Amino acid sequence: MHEQPRWFVGIDWAWQEHVVSLCDDRGGKIGQRKFSHDGVGLAGMMAWLLKGEPETPHGPIVEALLERGFNVYSINPKQLDRFRDRFTVAGAKDDSRDADVLADSLRTDTRLFRKLSVAEPLIVELREWSRIAEELKVEHIRFTNRLRDQLWRYYAQMLRLAEDLGADWLLDLWEGVPTPDKAIRVRETTVARVLKSHRIRRFDAAHVLSDERAAHAGPNRGTGNH
Repeated sequence: MHEQPRWFVGIDWAWQEHVVSLCDDRGGKIGQRKFSHDGVGLAGMMAWLLKGEPETPHGPIVEALLERGFNVYSINPKQLDRFRDRFTVAGAKDDSRDADVLADSLRTDTRLFRKLSVAEPLIVELREWSRIAEELKVEHIRFTNRLRDQLWRYYAQMLRLAEDLGADWLLDLWEGVPTPDKAIRVRETTVARVLKSHRIRRFDAAHVLSDERAAHAGPNRGTGNH
């Protein structure tokens, strides 16, 4: 009985481009190609692998491969470092070489790789929501840090009102009272309306205005930019 040949695929995954290497069960290199990290690139990768011409445990690459019946394995980057030593002693990272290393190491040391399985749709959805939430958290911190730097330049009083400068109520207050001069002229009812709409009860409008109108410790007390 003729044994069906087996192929081994190594994918060096990156945010913008993926390097894919394909080798046979004797270690012979069949081919290597690069694919962009987008819908067109992933579709091209699948077509290339399925036609036969030629390390991340989850994500669109893994899901696309699993959906088309490929066996997919992952490996710890530290283990990949050891496999890389078989090919070269150079320490510099090379995506093309790493893809070759992954494919050949899967052929010779499959037991060291972790086989992945198709995740339940709900798990995939939760994973994506978790990833989005984490990215938004990082963006939130980055933008509030920039906001803090700006406020410190001309409106340091605002910094005493809340730890989270990205809080909705504080942003609304800042929009309504964008400068120290505006704080002097604004009506208490305007501030009270913002606090009430966001159900802020830990202090009242009088307290906010007291802080807003306090002597500014920064270099520019003037109108500033909003």
